[in-house]
Order: sequence, then structure tokens, then C-alpha cells
Amino acid sequence: MRNLFARYWFAYAMVLPVVVVLALLVALPLLQGLFFGFTDINDTNIANPVLDREASYEFTGLANYLNVLSGDPAYGSFWATLGRTVIWTGACVFFHYAIGLALAVLLNRQLRFRGVYRVLLILPWAVPVFISAFAWRYLFNAEYGLINWALESVGLPAQVWLGQSDLALVSVIVVNVWLGVPFMMVALLGGLQSIPADLHEAAEIDGASPWQRFVHVTLPGLRSVSSSVVLLGVIWTFNMFPVIYLITGNNPHTRILVTYAFERFFSGATRDYAIASTYGVLVLSVLLVFATIYRRVMRRHGEVL
Repeated sequence: MRNLFARYWFAYAMVLPVVVVLALLVALPLLQGLFFGFTDINDTNIANPVLDREASYEFTGLANYLNVLSGDPAYGSFWATLGRTVIWTGACVFFHYAIGLALAVLLNRQLRFRGVYRVLLILPWAVPVFISAFAWRYLFNAEYGLINWALESVGLPAQVWLGQSDLALVSVIVVNVWLGVPFMMVALLGGLQSIPADLHEAAEIDGASPWQRFVHVTLPGLRSVSSSVVLLGVIWTFNMFPVIYLITGNNPHTRILVTYAFERFFSGATRDYAIASTYGVLVLSVLLVFATIYRRVMRRHGEVL
């Protein structure tokens, strides 16, 4: 060990700050959240030096997890919220990939002003999320929003997009798709440019149609990139808090697991840190299960993640 440290001391010195930061910002809060999930901690029994109050919360074992997984509405209707989260994640990632792939294929061709198109399509990714969220909130406004104005201009009835209905979920999906497509487009465009042109030329000489070249040459060539961006897209979208909260707030029709955890932690007469931590652990567990299954599927297809 001494010889190893003497040989690679510079590498260890460079890695040490990152390890310390991750330990303080990720590992410690994660361990604290795991612990809080087995207690009844809230803002009335947590230690408060300002009020000269000592901690009085108690260990409750698996009670929080049993209450949450029972689907009791008092604990957020976990299964209904999970279903809405799956719909939100699946719809967003599907449109991210489909639209991103279509734009990548288009921009991979020789087009006039192709550089300008690339810059314009990347702009939604460059704009801060909160600015985009507020802009879309104005567009979806029921009284003076531009979307309702456009609908009324063609004789269609105006809609309450961000109200207490499923239209609110559709609205935030539209916004998140608009924000997420540029990342998919850039990643897939890089993958398209890495596919040797000889493969397409050989397939064309053999008489393959454009659709056959796309299915049998382009998609297999994008498999490695696609597997990575889809996995990242699912993780990011599953935990996507700012888009939903900034546009609709505490709306039950757009509530997903991570937003409900935030509500329990920061809203209400009593801030329930225990249930919020329980939801956080369950969200992490769902993502770990998905990542494990996804890796196994990719390994069966010869991809290693």
C-alpha cells in the first residue's frame, strides 16, 4: 500500500476533493434519509437549538414503509402516484427519443443553414429551466395565454391547461419534452456521425430501401448511444422536480413521487420528515430496480453499461 500510494499520490490527491464533496453532499444526506425513514421525525420533535428543544422522535421500524405502501391517501396514495410517475416518465422519454432521433437524422444530412438549425434546436437546452417554466406557464394561462388565443382564433374552445384536471399533466409533459429533446438530439447526432458511411453505401448497393437502411444499419449502430441516453433520460425524468413544481405547484393531477416527497417535507401544518425520507428511499429503490433490469437487457444484446 505504501508503494502504491507513493506511485499514484498525485492521482489520489486529485480525486480526494471529489470524494470529500460527494461524501458530504450525497452520502451523508442519503444515510440520514435512510435513518429518518425508520423514525417518526417531524418539525415538532426534531432538535431545535433556537427553541432550546432536544430531539424527541422515536424509532418506528418499518411502520412508515408499511403505511406508504398500503396506498393510504393520508400518505400520498403511493401506488396511484407511482402510476402517474410511470406515465409521466414513459411519455416524456418516448417523445424525447422519437423527436430527438428524427431531428438528428434530419440534421445529419447535408442541408443549407444546417449550423443555424442546430443552434436554434439546442436553445431550449441552454435556457435555464425556471425561465422556460415561467414562459410556458404564461403560454398555458387560461385567460390571456397565447395557446388559448391560438385555439380561439381557429374556432376551438379555450382550455384550462393548468387546472385541476389531467390537462395539467399533459401540459407539463409538453414542456418537459420541449426541454429534453435537444439533449437527445445532440447525443444521437453524435452517434449517427460515428456510423461508417460505408455501411449505408453497401446497403444501398445491395438494394436496401431508405427504411431498411434505417432499421438494419442506423438503429443497430445507435444501440450503444441509445441505451445510455434512455437510461439517463428515465433517471432524470423520474426525478424531474422543477418543471412540475414551477408550472403547476401542488397539483394532485401532476403529483409524482419526488414532488410529493417535497410537499411532505416543506408543506403542511407539520413538516413530516419521516414520510418524505421514506418516499426518497422508495424512489431510489425503484430507480435501482429499473437500472438493474435495464443493464441485464442490454447485456443480452451485447451492450455493457
